[in-house]
Amino acid sequence: MQNKYNKGWYLLFTAPLLIIFLTVVVIPFVIGIYYSFFKWDGIAANPKVFVGFDNFIKLFGDTRFLESTWKTTLFTILAVISVNIVGLVFALLVTSKLRIANAARTMVFMPYLIGGLILGYIWQFIFLDVFTLIGEVTGLEKVFFNWLIDMDFALYALVFVFTWQMAGYIMIIYIAGIQSIPNDVMEASMIDGASWWQRLKNITFPLLMPAFTISLFLTLSSAFKIYDVNLSLTGGGPANSTEMFAMNIYNEIFGYGNYGYGQAKAIIFFLIVAAITLTQVYITKKREVEL
Repeated sequence: MQNKYNKGWYLLFTAPLLIIFLTVVVIPFVIGIYYSFFKWDGIAANPKVFVGFDNFIKLFGDTRFLESTWKTTLFTILAVISVNIVGLVFALLVTSKLRIANAARTMVFMPYLIGGLILGYIWQFIFLDVFTLIGEVTGLEKVFFNWLIDMDFALYALVFVFTWQMAGYIMIIYIAGIQSIPNDVMEASMIDGASWWQRLKNITFPLLMPAFTISLFLTLSSAFKIYDVNLSLTGGGPANSTEMFAMNIYNEIFGYGNYGYGQAKAIIFFLIVAAITLTQVYITKKREVEL
């Protein structure tokens, strides 16, 4: 009787979540797959022309989409490396005997609380006015200038802002991982004469693998799916040099009215992100150390 009572409560609390998940995620995803086999402009009054796999085949000849794929891949590699390095360094600093550790945690985490669109506009102002002013004052105009108008530097500006936004969040995950390491393990290594680097390499890093798994998954998926910062900071420019996956798909559907073709891009995008993130989780999970 008690078991049936508990199941009733579980159903009561999980049913609304399942309904929302089906309505917001599963059903639109299935409809998107259906649309990807049609040529359609998104206007209900106009007919949908079935084209089969033509939309998917067309992708391989779409130069702009292929360039967007390369730019997104490059951005993701740079962003994942920079976010995790910065987040881990901050985590190691604030878990050490630092007097301002709590204040440092708050300051580093705060950028994550700012919305992506607002963040992009803030840094647009910094690159446009502050960087230009610093360059004029210091004479380092080759370094401090408006990166957003340079095709070579605009992508690095996007990486920089993304790192500034995500590093604090990733830092919290690494802090939780560091604090879960048993003190007796660290104390035993210190008694044995292990240096700081030896403890970091042979104890901290191996025991941080669960945190690495989560952090890499979050940064990989977030970097691939970046849109809001991309929109407000660069808008895909200059000359589409920072048009990421999500923005390319959005422009295809809502800018050019190619709903079917845009949905085909979205399906490929989903498969790529799913394959990469699942592979990363599988590889890093195998390297996790059990205490």
